[in-house]
Amino acid sequence: MTGFWQGKIEIPNQSLAIELDIKGVKDLTGTISIPVQGLVNYPLSTIELTEGQHIVFTMNMQNQLISFAGEIKGDAISGTFTQNGQSFPFQLTKNDKKVVKQEEGNFLEVKTDTGTLFAELESPEGDGPFPIMIIIPGSGPTDRNGNSIGFSGKNDSLKRLAENLAKKGIASIRYDKRGVGKNQQAVINESKLRFEEFVHDASLWIDKLQSDKRFSKIGIIGHSQGSLIGMIVAAEQNIDVFVSIAGAGRTIDKVMYDQLSEQLTDAALEEVQRILSKLRKGETVNQVRDELQAILRPSIQPFLSSWIQYEPTQIIKTLTIPILIVHGEHDIQVSVSEADALAEANLDATKFIVGRMNHVLKEAPADRDQNIQTYTNPDLPLAPGLTEGIIDFLRQVEFINDSTNGK
Repeated sequence: MTGFWQGKIEIPNQSLAIELDIKGVKDLTGTISIPVQGLVNYPLSTIELTEGQHIVFTMNMQNQLISFAGEIKGDAISGTFTQNGQSFPFQLTKNDKKVVKQEEGNFLEVKTDTGTLFAELESPEGDGPFPIMIIIPGSGPTDRNGNSIGFSGKNDSLKRLAENLAKKGIASIRYDKRGVGKNQQAVINESKLRFEEFVHDASLWIDKLQSDKRFSKIGIIGHSQGSLIGMIVAAEQNIDVFVSIAGAGRTIDKVMYDQLSEQLTDAALEEVQRILSKLRKGETVNQVRDELQAILRPSIQPFLSSWIQYEPTQIIKTLTIPILIVHGEHDIQVSVSEADALAEANLDATKFIVGRMNHVLKEAPADRDQNIQTYTNPDLPLAPGLTEGIIDFLRQVEFINDSTNGK
């Protein structure tokens, strides 16, 4: 088994390239790369060989458990890839190891107790100082561009947003979640991870930017889970503006239950409700049915419990800085009613609903299947009006002005 393996997962309508690097003799260790999703040399959690030339290897990525079970035949492995209850065939062939290219881009870094974090800087042309936005990504194993390993392709939504802001004279930094992309080495074991760690990471970037003379005003754009992270940091730090995109207005347990109610049986939903009720009280549940392992397994429960304790409407009502609440009319993951709740909690906030925009900031039909197809198409532009609406707001609150590049 020791060596470099390349192959693909046969996702419907697409092949997803994968690479495996295995070391050792008796006690095998290894890493996996999925280049199209920006995952490079991510450590495998387990590698098990059984009699009859069978192999099982797994990886834990925040709240997702991913497994590969296959049969070895010479220099080839074929089997089944499983994630979130869905299974697809995969194949691997042993090859010479290829050299991984160094990522291009302008990166800032901050030191933490659990590893160095990197953020990509997108700067406008011309001379500064520029106003700058910290773009905080959503939940799960999400990279700085808005892409998740949970999908077979990219959408590049946050990358496009950063590029659009730069054209209007606004700098930005965006960063991979811990365990993903350039920040994969700063991963924290999911049993020890707490929501406060994400809040602390965002605070470190604010401290970093406040001491950088290239930038003038500092704002936050939080997408989905990043909205809650952003508003918590905005309540604690001295920043100039906060923009929530696709953020929840209720605690995450209520949002999760609504999302799962469309996918699970009544019996499974009853168990979900029971587990979430325990997590709200700070308790955990050891026995979880197989179909719920991907989202509610015991090792992820402490993190979910820490997340549930934050009430978005209670936090946003404490903010006294300019606030823009952005939501997509066709967001199938987080309902527009969540934006309504946030806006009602802070009457000074501005609400902006983008017609036909979905959760990954693309124009999409309301139909679920067609909507999700846009999640893996990086060539699609951002939904019409999104960038313009954000820029208009930032100009109105004087975060930018007519002297800013790209006026």
